[in-house]
Amino acid sequence: MSHTTSTQVQLVTRPRGWPTHDDFRTVAVDYDDLAPGQVRVRNDFLSVDPYMRGRMNDAKSYIPPFVLGETMTGGAIGHVVESADEALPVGTLVQHDLGWRDIAQADAAAFRAVPELPGVPLSVRLGILGMTGMTAYVGLTAIAGMTEGDTVFVSGAAGAVGTAAGQIARLLGAKRVIGSAGSAEKVALLTEKYGYDAAFNYKDGPVRKQLAALAPEGVDVYFDNVGGEHLEAALDVMNDGGRVALCGVISVMNTAGRPVGPNNMANIITRGLTLKGFTLGNYVHLAPEFSQRMTAWFGEGKIAYDETIVDGIEHAVDAFLDMMRGANTGKMLVRIASDA
Repeated sequence: MSHTTSTQVQLVTRPRGWPTHDDFRTVAVDYDDLAPGQVRVRNDFLSVDPYMRGRMNDAKSYIPPFVLGETMTGGAIGHVVESADEALPVGTLVQHDLGWRDIAQADAAAFRAVPELPGVPLSVRLGILGMTGMTAYVGLTAIAGMTEGDTVFVSGAAGAVGTAAGQIARLLGAKRVIGSAGSAEKVALLTEKYGYDAAFNYKDGPVRKQLAALAPEGVDVYFDNVGGEHLEAALDVMNDGGRVALCGVISVMNTAGRPVGPNNMANIITRGLTLKGFTLGNYVHLAPEFSQRMTAWFGEGKIAYDETIVDGIEHAVDAFLDMMRGANTGKMLVRIASDA
């Protein structure tokens, strides 16, 4: 056993509008020798995700806000480097929520052992094979009740959840899959790599006009990662009985004032639409179903993925801020270990 120092990122100010580097600080935390039942983990990858922005506000939500002056948490994967628990010996690959630090130390119960997948990067367990992929799967199946032959629209389609949602919709038998993204390069990626039938750059003009032009027969399922103008546009083109899975509102998360809602809410009534918000914590019972189906698709070469990787715990805040501005394609990750 030995003492060690962990580099960690803490929130020191609750952002008003867009977060800045001044809202965070990087600190060195000394860990004592392990207590019985504890393990020490060197993180290989950390996940930065849009939901973390919501946790920076002191507001009631499905998950408690970050505590000012304490190290933030989030998804991570790494290897046990010291252990005082027989269930997790040195060398075990573990997944956990003690992100935003290079080294984590806690009771063994805070970590979940996962098998190494030959030839598969560790990072995919934080992305397409992990929470990201499952979010897309749950939104389409359990929330929107997608069926074969549906036309599906996905906003924020070049992000981690969006790239997964488009492919899953296609594999579940969607007739047509439409996506939105924030650059011409990302739009091309959606149609050339991720199975989207059509896509548009929301920066090129009004979303309502662009979506209507690509969905002349309407939309049956809308997977909403964005909110705002995209939700308003979707309500314009939803078919009778359409279903909307409300997953995120990244377009308005950094608005200092109260965002304006859609002006066509009456369509929900006249077209018999169903809008349902969800968070993954309420659907963990679907993890085995998702794992079975996604592992099979992945093994058959039917799933593509992209990752945007930033190196070093000292650049974790940069990665988060870039992700919030849409600089990533696919999953945004922070690589901690140089050999990961």
